[in-house]
Amino acid sequence: MKYDLIKNRLGNLIRKSVVLRILFYKLLDLLLLRAWYIKREIKKSLSELGPDAIVLDAGSGFGQYSYFLSGISEGWKIKAIDIKSEQTDDCNHFFSKIGKDRQVLFETADLTQFVEKEHYDLILCVDVMEHIPDDVLVLRNFALSTRENGILLISTPSDLGGSDVHDEQDNSFIEEHVRNGYNINDIRDKIRLAGYSDVTAKYSYGWPGKLSWNISMKFPIILVTTSKLFFILLPVYYVVMYPLAFILNLFDINLKHQAGTGLIVKAVK
Repeated sequence: MKYDLIKNRLGNLIRKSVVLRILFYKLLDLLLLRAWYIKREIKKSLSELGPDAIVLDAGSGFGQYSYFLSGISEGWKIKAIDIKSEQTDDCNHFFSKIGKDRQVLFETADLTQFVEKEHYDLILCVDVMEHIPDDVLVLRNFALSTRENGILLISTPSDLGGSDVHDEQDNSFIEEHVRNGYNINDIRDKIRLAGYSDVTAKYSYGWPGKLSWNISMKFPIILVTTSKLFFILLPVYYVVMYPLAFILNLFDINLKHQAGTGLIVKAVK
């Protein structure tokens, strides 16, 4: 599945209206279980970050996490970087429209080359590391860019079915992934070696989250790419199916998982 094609279509749609884009952000927050986990971890860390944190959104995509971060405190300064200039240009235009361009700045940059020494209190990296071949270099750059006692927060697929890969014969559901997922111990070790002293990793997307992802994301994506007609039926599908996905997400975020298809990693320098 070429996920970038779907993202490009969505990008073309949400550029048409500020209201539509904000609604799209809200829908992503509801649909994507990883957003539930990330927001919870950030809220847990607010006392460590303070009211004037400097934040890096590393691999910002549509800008939905930068939008969330900008609402936490007016004193937070956020730099959001992405390798695609069309994404960063579009996001700068949107954030200017809503009057947040002095708080949030989007730049085109490659994470393998991006370093701002000891500059950030929080680096957020959501579903990006699985796209980068030289992950060790990127983690080292993150560590160099993090202030003392600063935080790195990562969401990424695990090697226990992440990217919908369950054995050697399976191919990733998302073709743009360069790795199918991380071993929980491997990613902890890589982050420690990069320069962080305190690293915790836990599974997300246990059995409830995995089922929810199939219902709310995988099946609709497959249907939409099969026939454009399904776009018309999509709202009806979600009216019927989303309540079940929502309940499953609630179960997932409130359970402790011994295994899962996702990982949430928090590191302190």
